Amino acid sequence: MTAPPLRIGTRGSALALWQAERIRTRLAERGVTAELVIVRTSGDEGSPRPANYVEGKGLFTKELEDALMAGRIDAAVHSLKDVGATLPKGLVLAAFPEREDPRDAIVTRQGGRGGQDGLKGLPSGATVGTSSVRRIALVKAYRPDVQVVALRGNVTTRVNRVRNGELDAAVLAMAGLKRLDLAAGALPLEALEFVPAPGQGALGIEIRADDAATAAAIRPLDDPAVRMAVEAERSAMEALEGGCRVPLGALCLTVNGRSTLYLKMLELDGSSARTAQVVVDPRNPVASGVAAARALK
Repeated sequence: MTAPPLRIGTRGSALALWQAERIRTRLAERGVTAELVIVRTSGDEGSPRPANYVEGKGLFTKELEDALMAGRIDAAVHSLKDVGATLPKGLVLAAFPEREDPRDAIVTRQGGRGGQDGLKGLPSGATVGTSSVRRIALVKAYRPDVQVVALRGNVTTRVNRVRNGELDAAVLAMAGLKRLDLAAGALPLEALEFVPAPGQGALGIEIRADDAATAAAIRPLDDPAVRMAVEAERSAMEALEGGCRVPLGALCLTVNGRSTLYLKMLELDGSSARTAQVVVDPRNPVASGVAAARALK
């Protein structure tokens, strides 16, 4: 008897569908049949939210997790930066299959050569779109003279708001821009200054903890190097914020076989920042993340 297709839950945005299709394809290469199930979430365009909202963990994941717990899907594919430090009881992150460029990037009206100065090149009073508390704080820290504007919608919508002149610039994840072929003219921001969100650029596949069959199908997609990095970043996040929305950046970089976790936490208005860095023990990245959080405190 043929096993039923594995049901992969995803949001309906272009980026979410790209990511879910990527996982479906990789499963198919291993002989696992899967189908996509679109689940509408609070983070989707058209969902009612205040005009001055800021994005937080869970905005793009709650409904997918509800569908998982209800048995309507077997796995959910997330942009890992959107997943909270603590998962709902009974759910686990079974695999971290790959990571794209983890940096933030600035998209300006000029793009290309005209945007190569990034934040520095913007005129005083320029409008910069973002709705991440971390990015808001970082922009205010580096350019307190610009105006930060709440920016919602999918990646294409956000880029288009800059291109059509509604905003002077927007700060987005480089990974999403690359995956949707929208990175032309975008300028990556220095990762150790504009420290990205924990898990940014990585994918996370969430399943029910007691679903052995799905776990066995998903497990071969896990990338040990990505797992080590994101476990260090996410454990630091859990130790520092416990699910609260705070301007926190965390990035684990490996150079010449040595992995280092960099943390940066800011005041909401960008007025001050604290930083820390620790060498990551690849045998226990979670403990390394906790140690980095202690050093930051």
